[in-house]
Amino acid sequence: MSKFEHFGFGVPWEDAANYSQAVRAGDLLFISGQLSHDPEGNFLGEGDFNLQAERSFANLDLVLRRFGAERTDIAEVNGYVVDLRTNFDAILAACKRYFGEHRPAMNVLGVEALAFSPQLIEIGATVVLDPDSPPSV
Repeated sequence: MSKFEHFGFGVPWEDAANYSQAVRAGDLLFISGQLSHDPEGNFLGEGDFNLQAERSFANLDLVLRRFGAERTDIAEVNGYVVDLRTNFDAILAACKRYFGEHRPAMNVLGVEALAFSPQLIEIGATVVLDPDSPPSV
């Protein structure tokens, strides 16, 4: 039995890059960068930063639910943003809407490009799970 529990959405790029959307190690959950896509892996929101941010956070919620976690369990969030100077206020506003009163550690990094050419944002996180919670099903 592996000491890691892996989760994927089944989108094509998981197999292409041999990675998981999330990996649970004990009471820690490491969530790969989430982006704006639907369940079939179709990219959504080309040219619309706010829509991409909203959908990226919605996909983050899907991963959290899979492991019985909530937004308030997020210890650290990492935002990768194309054209940070233009999108800085928008990423801060999106994080504030998403987290409300919860205050995780946060890193916002400007990047030249992300995996998909129309992609403007990617959100990754580290989560502390309840140590008594069972592995996901």
